[in-house]
Amino acid sequence: MIWEKAGRLPTQDRYYAIFEYMFVLSKGKPKAMNFICDNENVSKVTTRRKDSTINKGNHKLGQGTFTTKKFSRRTNIWRVPNSGNKSGHPAVFPETLVSDHIKSWSNEGDLVYDPFMGSGTTAIAAIENFRDFIGSEISSKYCEISRARIRDANANLLI
Repeated sequence: MIWEKAGRLPTQDRYYAIFEYMFVLSKGKPKAMNFICDNENVSKVTTRRKDSTINKGNHKLGQGTFTTKKFSRRTNIWRVPNSGNKSGHPAVFPETLVSDHIKSWSNEGDLVYDPFMGSGTTAIAAIENFRDFIGSEISSKYCEISRARIRDANANLLI
């Protein structure tokens, strides 16, 4: 999957870096696939009757009925603005991006693992979406940042 970072600042020494790859790792087929349907459908399905008049609304196709939905599944390119998070970490992912992944690939009560925890954005999104989490981070500085952010997130949920 690709994250297209809307709102990136230009660089002088290279082409603009406007995307990052996102990897969803799972042992076997993911147990949860809760696809986000926020891609607004702009075209409508139109059929004609035998007398050439337009048939609007529900359309008989074989034995079933087809209705055009207002929204369809998101594509594998997610356009999410880069967050202005001031956590002290140089590469913080937007909370919306992380939260959408957690909602897509897990269910409430599941365990989410972040092998590069950084400032704790994944942990916070897991808490807010009622998931358990485990995170690994090599930097003691970032561990302290994530601990403080997780404490704040837990405190906000109790209010």
